[in-house]
Amino acid sequence: MPVKTIKVAIADESFLFAKILKNYLMEHSRIQVNIHAVHFPQLISKLEHLSADILLTDILHHKDAIENMKLLKENYPDLKIIILSMCKDMELINNLLDIGIYGFISKMDEPEGLIEAILAVSEGKMHRSDIFTDTLYWNVKQASNIYHEGREIILNTRERRILQLLWEEKSNKEIANEFFLSIKSIEKIRQDLKEKLGVKSTVGLFKYAIGQNIISAGSYETGRQEVKVRW
Repeated sequence: MPVKTIKVAIADESFLFAKILKNYLMEHSRIQVNIHAVHFPQLISKLEHLSADILLTDILHHKDAIENMKLLKENYPDLKIIILSMCKDMELINNLLDIGIYGFISKMDEPEGLIEAILAVSEGKMHRSDIFTDTLYWNVKQASNIYHEGREIILNTRERRILQLLWEEKSNKEIANEFFLSIKSIEKIRQDLKEKLGVKSTVGLFKYAIGQNIISAGSYETGRQEVKVRW
């Protein structure tokens, strides 16, 4: 069975950076870069004529960046967005996670990490970089008391285990194999979990699970120090 080519779009105002990035990505046999845009209107125009599976973008400093991302998600729901940026504004990153981006990678990270992220996201997984994880914990710390006050929600062992496996970036297929269920059954359980917890996305599941100490994140790196997170 032939391996599916991953079509990638790049939206970055730095033409030199985008060209170098394109050349690097095209060295991978599965990745094809077929769109480069320097601003949002140009990106929309190109998406009308060319398809893409994944968007790598750093168009964040504009005041309407959040609205632009929302517009992309509304008009191209199958387009998986990975932010590739030097931005460290956790409130902005948190808002992007709520919109439904699949990953946030620093331009200071090793390039191999970007390839890993693209491959993971192409399989429907979310890529948890250090800043992605930092932002989730920051969100929980900022709003530690917002989760379903006044009513108790009980998750069974299977639901709790599925949340942990999602955190470990397991695909629906991998989760299905562990429980000897079909992929459709896992998709149904995930959707039921969202409705049960009152969230709209996998990120919402993560925020709830972290806030309730359901998932075990272990240790992760921030800068040069390995940190054990305890709120």
